[in-house]
Amino acid sequence: MNNGMLQRILTGWTFIRALYLVIGGFVMAQAVMEGQWIGLLLGGYFTSMAVFNYGCAAGACYTGYNQPTPQKKAVEIQDVDYEEVGKHS
Repeated sequence: MNNGMLQRILTGWTFIRALYLVIGGFVMAQAVMEGQWIGLLLGGYFTSMAVFNYGCAAGACYTGYNQPTPQKKAVEIQDVDYEEVGKHS
């Protein structure tokens, strides 16, 4: 394992990243105890996201705050005149 990968694994831990690790580990443990081997894939995916810091665990799903849009100029409401159109006999 190179130095960059080791640094990526050991640094930058956030609450969300730790939560992914705990949930992934829990899902993997439950899958093994229940004999549901497909659960290992699901738990392994979440655990690997936390360990290797990619995907949503790395904050890649975070879109940031929306920039406030400039206030539009108030539109003045105008009176509208209607003319009745009907059939003339």
